[in-house]
Amino acid sequence: MSFAASVLTLYPEMFPGALGLSLAGRALEAGTWSLEAIQIRDFATDRHRTVDDTPAGGGAGMVMRADVLAKAIDHASPAGDPRPRLLMSPRGKPLTQARVRELAAGPGAVILCGRFEGVDQRLIEARELEEVSIGDFILSGGEPAALVLLDAVVRLLPDVMGNVVSGEEESFENGLLEHPHYTRPQEFEGRSIPEVLISGNHKKIAEWRRAEAQKLTRERRPDLLQDAKIRQG
Repeated sequence: MSFAASVLTLYPEMFPGALGLSLAGRALEAGTWSLEAIQIRDFATDRHRTVDDTPAGGGAGMVMRADVLAKAIDHASPAGDPRPRLLMSPRGKPLTQARVRELAAGPGAVILCGRFEGVDQRLIEARELEEVSIGDFILSGGEPAALVLLDAVVRLLPDVMGNVVSGEEESFENGLLEHPHYTRPQEFEGRSIPEVLISGNHKKIAEWRRAEAQKLTRERRPDLLQDAKIRQG
């Protein structure tokens, strides 16, 4: 059973976008995963295909309507669909590599791309949407975030990456940022590859990589180390 993604959006032409290229694109062609981009406006009932309205209580901007979105979600994800329903939102839980792995191990995902000021809260509650954020910043809409999430998931699907170990040694997989990488030439603008990496001593190489990963994490993402300490007790 392949990973099936259904994306609800006002801009279906944004998909597959970059997901149609490289590893994800080849996997899409091979049927390892599938992508359906659904136009939300198709579920509006008025001749203007309206999907938003002014916010209750006043304020700037517009809010996506619960009734229109409910019809779109019910079309994409009828009763019995086991796929999680995600809403790309800056107020959601931060996307983590652990959550990406969970999604990759599942049947797929239904992803709602928000626009304007946001989505009617009643829709989020009624359709049990999981709000997901890709970072502490604001985008014009949820589409770029959905592309990021799907890229992260698809590369972990079986047979997408040529070397399975590649996915196991990356940043966040073991709670640390990834160690530095080097390749030929051995000398570049007066900088040499660290001697340990060309020593052939695999034990020392593993120790060096671990130490460098810890050093980078301590310098750039000390929060990851703190989280690891909390998990360990």
